[in-house]
Amino acid sequence: MSRDVIIACDFSSKEETLRFLEKLGERRPFVKIGMELYYAEGPAIVRELKARGHKVFLDLKLHDIPNTVGKAMKVLSKMDIDMCNVHALGTVEMMEAAICGLEREDGSRPLLIAVTQLTSTTQEQMESDQLIEEPMERVVAHYAYNAKVAGLDGVVCSPLEAEKVHGTCGEDFLTVTPGVRFAEDEKGDQARVTTPAKARELSSDYIVVGRSITGAKDPLAAYERCMAEFLG
Repeated sequence: MSRDVIIACDFSSKEETLRFLEKLGERRPFVKIGMELYYAEGPAIVRELKARGHKVFLDLKLHDIPNTVGKAMKVLSKMDIDMCNVHALGTVEMMEAAICGLEREDGSRPLLIAVTQLTSTTQEQMESDQLIEEPMERVVAHYAYNAKVAGLDGVVCSPLEAEKVHGTCGEDFLTVTPGVRFAEDEKGDQARVTTPAKARELSSDYIVVGRSITGAKDPLAAYERCMAEFLG
């Protein structure tokens, strides 16, 4: 299974995004477009980054009734994205509708992954706010199992749960793991975090890194360090 570092381009505009990417020189990293940037710029930012040679993970976390999600995915499938996602909490039926909507006439589609529990969520919050009293690792593994049953390619989870997900769903089932920081960096609003090197040890397939790269004084050096630590 190939591994890669995905840079979270959590910016508010096209101009800010392109200014950051110019700091990476000839590098064309895999990038994540989240809600803030997509809602500000729309499909045009996807086309712009694809034209510049980037792979794009469109991180919109769809969660609605199956029919609505299926129709939304049909729209997203027309863009040349490489990965997108839904919330696993939306049920197996919703995830199946998402897969169906994503499939193009030629049989191709982007990778589809499901968000399990956000890396900002703690065990205590899950219990008090969601009334889920099972251990976090078990909850994430169950959501991952449902995603596999629905035919998805993988899940978004903390690196701390990646091994459990692979144990439940197989080594070919992708683990895309946010909450990755260099050891000296602040955790910010994340709760379940680790370093790029530790994420490799814990069997993450893709790591999503934001502020440790985008907020660095030398983003290119930070990106190359992250690649070296994660890829080994």
